[in-house]
Amino acid sequence: MKNLVWTLIASLALCGTCGAADGNEVAATAAAHKGDEPIATPVAETAPRTKVVGEAVSYGSIDGTELRGYLARPADADANTPGLIVIHEWWGLNDNVRQATQRLAGEGYIALAVDLYDGESAAVPKDAMQLMTALNENAARGDENLRQAFAYLDDTIGAPRIGSIGWCLGGKWSLRAAILLPNQLDATVIYYGSLVTDATELAPLAMPVLGNFAEQDRMIPPEAVNAFAQAMTELGKDIDVKIYPGANHAFANPSGQAYEPAAAEDAWERTTAFLSAHLRSD
Repeated sequence: MKNLVWTLIASLALCGTCGAADGNEVAATAAAHKGDEPIATPVAETAPRTKVVGEAVSYGSIDGTELRGYLARPADADANTPGLIVIHEWWGLNDNVRQATQRLAGEGYIALAVDLYDGESAAVPKDAMQLMTALNENAARGDENLRQAFAYLDDTIGAPRIGSIGWCLGGKWSLRAAILLPNQLDATVIYYGSLVTDATELAPLAMPVLGNFAEQDRMIPPEAVNAFAQAMTELGKDIDVKIYPGANHAFANPSGQAYEPAAAEDAWERTTAFLSAHLRSD
């Protein structure tokens, strides 16, 4: 058994995809964000730890449509700087995600925030539901988006190691990136995203996985998180999962109503330590 942390012990219930799937998943996400808006608080504007530079970039194309994302890197980035695929939550690639990408870059990564919504984003749950539904209905396009994001960091940027990180919808797609690129990604971080427990899908994963989840999350409850952790452990995978007592879905989102400062800061410290341990060579 490798690196396993279970903060809470809950009853185990194995399932194929934990949380919710497709239409049910969209409804569950909408319920978790009922009355919410992606309006940044001062915490969302936390400055990067070191100086970074950021720009809009094209990281590929699908069927003639350009993939546009946001790339942030340390001002002193060099050939040894690792890369990160940053995956937005259900609102889309907005200024909050760009700010988070800058903050990750400030920790020493060339961070590429992808856009799974092809240039659109939402300010209210109704619009986010439509965008998320469209993505679910064309998941193969999302898969290709992530493959091209990896290729951009690998081939164009030349990052020696590459990880993925995402929140909410992005957490689900961070795990999906790991499943798509099981021997290519070097680390994967999941913040309260829908999970997979099917051994056939998880068996090829070669990278360590970190998960940050919430006890009061009705969309991805502790039973689902522990089922995922159990499945990974039984496969001998390097899995580190923490469930935050009293926290709700999106507890780490400083632009939402569920923000929990203590849990969010602890999760950030866990995340940066994990990424440093598995992506940095210094």
